[in-house]
Amino acid sequence: MSLANSVMQTLYVAQCFDGRQQLKDVRVEWQNGRISAIEAGVKPAQHSQQLPGLLCPGFFDIQVNGGGGVLFNQQPDIAALRTISQAHLQFGTTAMLPTVITDKQQVMQHAADAVAALLPQAGHTVVGIHFEGPHLSTARRGIHPADCIRPLSDAELALFCRKDLGTVMVTLAPETVPVAQIRQLCAAGVIVSLGHSAATAEQALAAIDAGARCFTHLFNAMSPLTSREPGMVGAALASKEVYCGLILDHLHVHPLSARIAAQCKGEDKLILVTDAMAHTGSELQSLAYQDSEIRRDGLKLTLPDGTLAGSALDMNTALRHYQHDLALPLGSGLKALSTNPAVLCGLHTDMGYLQQGALANMLLLNADLQLQQCWLQGSQINNNNRRVV
Repeated sequence: MSLANSVMQTLYVAQCFDGRQQLKDVRVEWQNGRISAIEAGVKPAQHSQQLPGLLCPGFFDIQVNGGGGVLFNQQPDIAALRTISQAHLQFGTTAMLPTVITDKQQVMQHAADAVAALLPQAGHTVVGIHFEGPHLSTARRGIHPADCIRPLSDAELALFCRKDLGTVMVTLAPETVPVAQIRQLCAAGVIVSLGHSAATAEQALAAIDAGARCFTHLFNAMSPLTSREPGMVGAALASKEVYCGLILDHLHVHPLSARIAAQCKGEDKLILVTDAMAHTGSELQSLAYQDSEIRRDGLKLTLPDGTLAGSALDMNTALRHYQHDLALPLGSGLKALSTNPAVLCGLHTDMGYLQQGALANMLLLNADLQLQQCWLQGSQINNNNRRVV
C-alpha cells in the first residue's frame, strides 16, 4: 500500500514527540511516503513557517469492530473496510486491525478474504485483522453470541495462520483452548490475546508461558483480581512482559483503575483501544444486532438490557481522557496510542515512531490535544478524509 508522493516535503514544528522523547524546533522531511530526515533544534528556513502544536506518530488501533455506520461482521467486504478506515482516519488512526467478533466460520472467512484483498491497495489504514473469538468463555461473553462460541477447530487454526492477512491477532479464553494450540498459534506468528475469560490466574499464566502476549480490554469481560484468586486481571498486571488493551471511554474502566493499570504496565506495555462499533464517526443512534439492537447515548453503547456493547470512542478522545484522567506524562499516553501497538505487531520500523525510514504517518495536535492535521504515508488528509494534492 502506498500513497507516496515523489516530491520532497518539509515541515517545521514547534514540538514533536517521536515515539521516544519530546523534541523542540523540529524539521521533518519526507519523500515517497517515508521520512528521510528528522532533526531537532532547527529554526525554519527563509520563507518557511513553523507550525504551532505537537507533531506525533499516527494512532494505531488494534480493536476496531466498525465505524462510519458499518459493522465489519455485518458487512465483511472491502467496501466496509474502506468505510471503517476513513471513519477512524478523521480522528488520527493511521493504522488499524479491523476486528471480527464471534461469528460463523463463513463470516470469518469472508472478513479474512476482504483484508487479504485490500492490503496491497492504497488509501486505507488496514494492516491486518483481529479475530475476537469465537473461542471464548460463555460466562464472560458479553455481547458475543453464545451459539457461535466453540472450540478451536483445524479449519479456524488454518484461517488464523494464513500468511496473506498482515498482522493477525486472536482473542481467546485460555480455559477454552489447550495450551498446545496456543503454542501452535504463537509459533505461526499469530498474536494471541487473552480475553472474555473466566480463567484462573494459573490458566492465564500458562497461556502466557505458551506465548500469549496481550490481554484484550483489561478489566472488562474477565475474572477480576481478588484477595485469594488473582484471576485474569491479576495475571495481566503481574506479567511485566505482556501488553494490555484499555478502553478509556469513561464507561468501561474507572479512571483510578486505569491509572493503576498504567502504573503496573509501565509506559511500554499499555495500549489504548477504542473497541469501536459502527457508531464511531457517524450519526448512527441504533444498530440492529443479532435479535436485538445496540443503542447509543454519547460514547455509551448498550443492548436494551444495559449490557455494554463496544464503544463509540475514537482514538483522539481516548488520548484526551488519558491526559485528563490519569495525570501521567503525555509521552506515555502517546506511546500507548501508537508506539506500543506498533511494537506489539512487529511494525515498529514502519510506524509508531517518527524516524528516518518510517512511514510518514503523522498527526499535528493543538494545545488541547485536538487533531489539527493528519498525514497518511506522507499525504495530508483533509477534514473529508481526502488526500490533499
